[in-house]
Amino acid sequence: MAVVAELDEVTRIYKMGDTEVRALDGISVKFSSAEYWSIMGASGSGKSTLLNILGCIDTPTSGAYLVGGKDTKSLDDDSLSDLRGTSIGFIFQSFNLIQQLNVIENIMVPTFYRDQESSKSIERAEQLAQRVGLEDRLLHRPNELSGGQQQRVAIARALMNDPQIILADEATGNLDSQTTEEILDLFSELHAEGKTILLVTHELGVGKRAQNILTLKDGKVFSIEDGNG
Repeated sequence: MAVVAELDEVTRIYKMGDTEVRALDGISVKFSSAEYWSIMGASGSGKSTLLNILGCIDTPTSGAYLVGGKDTKSLDDDSLSDLRGTSIGFIFQSFNLIQQLNVIENIMVPTFYRDQESSKSIERAEQLAQRVGLEDRLLHRPNELSGGQQQRVAIARALMNDPQIILADEATGNLDSQTTEEILDLFSELHAEGKTILLVTHELGVGKRAQNILTLKDGKVFSIEDGNG
């Protein structure tokens, strides 16, 4: 399978006064098409920093992060924004939906930023709403939905531009156990359909649902293990 994202000796150093904090320390790993990974580790292990680099929100101090063969460090802000919009779909713990918009409009948000709004976009948003089980909630606003339904909207939004990578940050952290299982079942379905999923979580039970488990410790790769996915 083709490599869709690659970390090559990635180090990220933050300067705090005269002190240097090595948040990531020489991480190398390849993520291939249609793989499902969980990224785990204790608080301070480097998960958040790695998430920011995977999402092209931050760049390495040294080493390289490649998405679809492109070295992100060589891209300007506009190119990075374009890469985020086309290659990476984001799912957040707090959903990050726009309260003034209904389900269809929230799903279509990625097209607003790229001036792609059209009848085809509306049709795709409706198809994605159906895909995540929200076909009877199209005109509802976020405050009229349960937490699980809001996360389903966020998943559909992440799929809107058909990205190579789905990046999920503690995507089940605000959900009850039953809804967590439903969302994880949906991730498993997306994985089976060929999506690459990188799921950041601190919950072992959630992490084990993935195909591979990458565990960080003190900014380094502590282990890579098989999950149950």
